[in-house]
Amino acid sequence: MSNENIPVLEMQNVEKHFGGVHAIDNFSLKLEKGQIHGLIGPNGAGKTTIFNNITGIYAPDSGKILLNGQDITGSKPYKVAQLGIGRTFQNIRLFSNLSVLDNVVIASNLDASYNLPQAFFKTRKYKEREKFLAEKAIDLLDVVGLADKVNEKASSLPYGHQRKLEIARAMALDPKLLLLDEPAAGMNEEESLDLVNFVHQIRERFDITILMIEHHMDVVTGLCDFCTVLNFGKTIATGTPAEVKSNPEVIKAYLGGAD
Repeated sequence: MSNENIPVLEMQNVEKHFGGVHAIDNFSLKLEKGQIHGLIGPNGAGKTTIFNNITGIYAPDSGKILLNGQDITGSKPYKVAQLGIGRTFQNIRLFSNLSVLDNVVIASNLDASYNLPQAFFKTRKYKEREKFLAEKAIDLLDVVGLADKVNEKASSLPYGHQRKLEIARAMALDPKLLLLDEPAAGMNEEESLDLVNFVHQIRERFDITILMIEHHMDVVTGLCDFCTVLNFGKTIATGTPAEVKSNPEVIKAYLGGAD
């Protein structure tokens, strides 16, 4: 099988239990290169637990998770990041007292090629690598429209800009797969529309594959090629946004009834 036919992400019959609760129940997914795929469903449906299993925060109780055909099931979070998965969180997790630039540089340091003594003595290799990482961070901030704010504290940014900074940070290790956890949370209609355009630009510019959790159906419709709908850890529907929105089970479980 050629690499072109291997899904970027494949989850095979993944299960995760917390006591007697099936947070993920026999979940499977194939995500092809360049797709934007949405995970939707009510609170408690298991969406963030899926992200946590992919990124190594939790290890599945059963099943497999493959990244470009490589088994990453139960891998440590730092290893998953190094292999090519970037992530944002529902609740923004920035170093609020550090500068915009430093937030991205710190994320890049997982890829730093110098060792501790070289950093301590600030050797030539250390200085060259730090210069490279800073330039790369500035390039990413330029892409997300924050190049003029590199010296501002992260906490001083408007909410929408903080979301963009978090995405820039997730992109710092050149991921093949980007996981976005409710990127439009807390945004108004105008900010949500801006986010849709921004994520499309990210996908096109970096030729990246995206898996996202989102409750805003206008964002899902504007962004996602396909969706998987969850309820109580189980998949109840898959298809395009239009298909899942008209699915009777989805309407009953998530969209609030026939109205």
